[in-house]
Formats: sequence, structure tokens, C-alpha cells
Amino acid sequence: MLEGEELFADRNRVSGGDNTRHPEFEIARWAAENLSPDQRKKAVVYTSGEHCPMCSAAHAWVGLGPIYYASSSKQLAGWFAEWGIPPGPVETLPINQVATGIEATGPDEELSEQVKLLQQAAHGVGGN
Repeated sequence: MLEGEELFADRNRVSGGDNTRHPEFEIARWAAENLSPDQRKKAVVYTSGEHCPMCSAAHAWVGLGPIYYASSSKQLAGWFAEWGIPPGPVETLPINQVATGIEATGPDEELSEQVKLLQQAAHGVGGN
């Protein structure tokens, strides 16, 4: 494993009806099957959105390293409220409220604006 090497990438697959098909969950599953515990500890996860509670727990149980995210769950919940999209069935919680020992960095002001635009397009809602 080389520093800076991308080991695995995925995308959201919930449109097929399985709302557990988050890319962060798939990353944890892949890591458990393909990396040693020491490699997992050193693996850094980059994601456009902060992990949900399910994905935060999977990340912690598998023993992955730091997480860097562009937009927060709080931001996403706020955008959904602004656009009239009902909240999901699971409480919006920060990563460290679920997985206390993980280094989590985000959101990024510039990148979160880009994520907001992508979310608007994905949900077919108007601009700012």
C-alpha cells in the first residue's frame, strides 16, 4: 500500500431501493475483506458527505483511519428542510457522536457549496 494510493472508490447506490447502499458502508465492507487491521488503521477515507450513523458505526467497527468530508450531515439536513424534502428515518448525528475514536475533519466551505449544487440537481429542486 503506497501513501496517496487510492485503494477503493464507490458511489451512492440507494436509487435501487436499498437505502443501506451508501459508499461509506461499501468502503468499510471492502476494507474488512481486503486490508489487514494495521492497513485499515492507516487508511484515510475521503467523502463528499459526512458519514451517517450507520456508516460511522461500520467505519469504527472495521477500524478505518481518519475521515475527511466536504459537507456535513447537519448541512444536508438543513438543505433538505430548505427544499421541503422530508428528513430520513434515522437521526442526523455527527460522526464522533457515533464513533468517538475516529479523527473526522470537515466540512469544507468551498467544497460543501459544490455538494449543495449536486444535491439540488439530484433532487430536482431550485437554486439558491
